[in-house]
Amino acid sequence: MFGLGMPEILLILAIALIVIGPKKLPELAQTLGRAMGEFKRSAQDFKRSIDVETTLKDIETPASDLKDVIKEVNKETIVEPGDAPPAENSDSSGETPDATFKEPDTSPKGPDSATPKDPENKNK
Repeated sequence: MFGLGMPEILLILAIALIVIGPKKLPELAQTLGRAMGEFKRSAQDFKRSIDVETTLKDIETPASDLKDVIKEVNKETIVEPGDAPPAENSDSSGETPDATFKEPDTSPKGPDSATPKDPENKNK
């Protein structure tokens, strides 16, 4: 602590006790402790604000680069009015795979499915 050993600290305390007096020494120590605590908080706030500023600078650079990349990609993907948009999922025949898909027949099959049942006329 500032190159002061225990004997030097005891000497300073003894001189302070003689100069200030035993009644005001606790008040002075309390005031000094509060002042040091306030100084410590101020230093931490200052350090925190510096850290925030450097972090923001570190974030702003990649963010601006990312914005530039997004603008470039948007410029490249703009379709002119006469151009057809690129076909996705197309094979060599030019058809999309979904165009050749046919849904399975889910209608009921069998001899009873062709004629509707009439509950009043059971003997047909």
